[in-house]
Amino acid sequence: MELVYLGIVIFLFALSTFDLFVGVSNDAVNFLGSAIGSKVARFKTILIIAAVGIFVGATTSDGMMDIARHGIFHPEFFTFEELMCVFLAVVASDVILLDIFNTLGMPTSTTVSMVFELLGGSTALALVKMLHDSSLTYAGLINTDKAFTVILAIFLSVAIAFVFGMLVQWISRLIFTFHYTKHLKYTIGLFGGLSITSIAYFLLVKGFGSASFMTSDIKVWIADNTHAILISFIIGFTVLMQVLHWCKVNVFKIIVLFGTFSLAMAFAGNDLVNFIGVTLAGFSSYQDFMATPGANPATHMMGVLNEPAGTSVFFLIGAGVVMTIALMTSKKAQNVVKTSVDLSRQTAGDEMFGSSRFARRLVRSVINSNEYVVDHIPAWMRKWINSRFNQDEAIIPNGAAFDLVRASVNLVLAGLLIVVGTSLKLPLSTTYVAFMVGMGSSLADRAWGRESAVFRVTGVISVIGGWFMTAGAAFFLCFIVTLFVHFGGVVAMVLLIVVVVFMLIQNNRSYKKKMAAVQRDEIFTELAQTNDKDEAWVLLNRHISAYQSKMVKYISEAYMQTTSGLIAEDVKVLRRTLNHLEDERKNWKVIRRKELVGLRKIDPLQAVEKDTWFHLACNSCEQSLYCLKRMCEPSLEHVDNNFNPMPEEYVKEFMPIREGVERLMNVIAGMIETNNYDNALQVRQFGDEMKAQLSQLRKVQQDRIRKGDMDNLKIEYLYMSTLQETQEIIGHMRHWVRACRRFQQEKGIVTVL
Repeated sequence: MELVYLGIVIFLFALSTFDLFVGVSNDAVNFLGSAIGSKVARFKTILIIAAVGIFVGATTSDGMMDIARHGIFHPEFFTFEELMCVFLAVVASDVILLDIFNTLGMPTSTTVSMVFELLGGSTALALVKMLHDSSLTYAGLINTDKAFTVILAIFLSVAIAFVFGMLVQWISRLIFTFHYTKHLKYTIGLFGGLSITSIAYFLLVKGFGSASFMTSDIKVWIADNTHAILISFIIGFTVLMQVLHWCKVNVFKIIVLFGTFSLAMAFAGNDLVNFIGVTLAGFSSYQDFMATPGANPATHMMGVLNEPAGTSVFFLIGAGVVMTIALMTSKKAQNVVKTSVDLSRQTAGDEMFGSSRFARRLVRSVINSNEYVVDHIPAWMRKWINSRFNQDEAIIPNGAAFDLVRASVNLVLAGLLIVVGTSLKLPLSTTYVAFMVGMGSSLADRAWGRESAVFRVTGVISVIGGWFMTAGAAFFLCFIVTLFVHFGGVVAMVLLIVVVVFMLIQNNRSYKKKMAAVQRDEIFTELAQTNDKDEAWVLLNRHISAYQSKMVKYISEAYMQTTSGLIAEDVKVLRRTLNHLEDERKNWKVIRRKELVGLRKIDPLQAVEKDTWFHLACNSCEQSLYCLKRMCEPSLEHVDNNFNPMPEEYVKEFMPIREGVERLMNVIAGMIETNNYDNALQVRQFGDEMKAQLSQLRKVQQDRIRKGDMDNLKIEYLYMSTLQETQEIIGHMRHWVRACRRFQQEKGIVTVL
């Protein structure tokens, strides 16, 4: 039996290693978001600074391991066998949950997941023990105070971080404006001194707070001399920052890079327990069990876990190495960071979230409230405030999402709020604070314009909803897994290990396939970043040509699949085509939204001239997709119900039309892709010929319906509908190529198709 538990301990260490990878991937947004979003330095430089912070934080930390040992439950009431079931279930559940969130690109809290997994697993066994022993109570077995504290911290950190992020950024922008280099002469020294002091104090209290060299005497001395330390820091750093500014050093870059290092270090030192705490608690339990000769795993009580954790420095160094490697190599970390950066981007960009009803109503309410407040502000004050928020003067590096002022505020305020939470004994989540400060500061910076607000709000709501789902999912998943392992014994443990390994492999395969299928819109990325109107016009042309051509090709493919499925009575092809049609229609709306952003980037007079043709092309595409949907839905219903197939006579007369449509669409796709409309007249003539053929076939079909057999009316009408929709698609194609040609042509040249 000892070998079984040894195998479990080894598996716990293996899973913890993987947990370090997925945990760092998820929490990377806490300390990377501001630096990457502002492009304060090269990406590799940012990673190196954060990696050093992580390694230092992990290797100098005690890891706060006690929470995993006795913070949630009272171990003296649980046996070795029971706690090993809980620890195995917690680590397995944690890895699966975090990997799912990383794959979705959604930041979540590793602290909340671990606490609620421990609570769920220990609750499951507590209920089992209470059923067998009526003298035991839930409050006696479980430490509920910690769980309630974490729940309170969720609400507090979300609301407080957002509000303070908005207020502090609004004040900072009033002081510095978007053209902040003009207003640094008398303010940068004090701002830099306060910022570096805040980060340094955060580093002292939170980063080194749990370090092994921070003895109780040192902590008492810091507490007794806090005011003197802060005053010294403020004076010293203010002078230093002012001198550096006179030496032409960008103080904002120092603030952002130092803040990134500090947050990374604090994350590693304080959140390490979330990744290896449970495994080390299991290892300590195993050591105590093996040190007791003849001990029975079913009766050996684990009161030893009430003793303080003494984490070996080798474990800390190993964890630091793994976390550093994870940060430097994880693609999922970049995916999670992208979510946070995109939601706080200063300009409209690739809005990855759609709109929701709640977001639309909330935005409408805020707009109405804002208009009421603005109406009661004196005109001169409104004018002055608007002059401080002139985004046309924004100094944003090429490719950055926001400027260094906002990045500095994000990092400084996140550190301050976490320190305040620590002093108030509130375990504020680093993820929640960092994310919500970023959202609040972006709102204050007027980054959420009328065109993007509803998408940004939907994204924030989705992320916050994911946070609350984490707690519930962690609790119930671990609750069920613990009961399964407890009652299933060794067989269940082995089966759980196999299932976890299989799910992790499948998740990573699915993620790689997803990433391979997702084609980065490089043209739009360049378009969103450029401020040159001529370059924007060239990029917009390229973007429209590429995606309009792609949509014509897709419509051609979907048309062929729909008609093939009807003729061959292939229900799978029809169902797959109908599902893809809906996905493609949603994707087309995203593309159209991107291109509208591009239209605002070009010369306003040119945008007005091209706007009509742009929307005509978009409308032609959308109407063609609706035609396909009106063809596919009844065809699927007809075939799925096993109604009469299309007669051979109809198939023979329809096949030339079908081939002609495919040929026409391929030619049009090529014209749009190459921007070569030399054969436009021939395409128009060919389309007119096909429309004439379809009109003739429709007349023939109408005669057949009048004379036809009542038993075949369904296929008669379906065939008539197919001919009508085909004719409609050809008409839309004609409008489409005309709109694309007029949009692409040089200004002043008039061509009629």
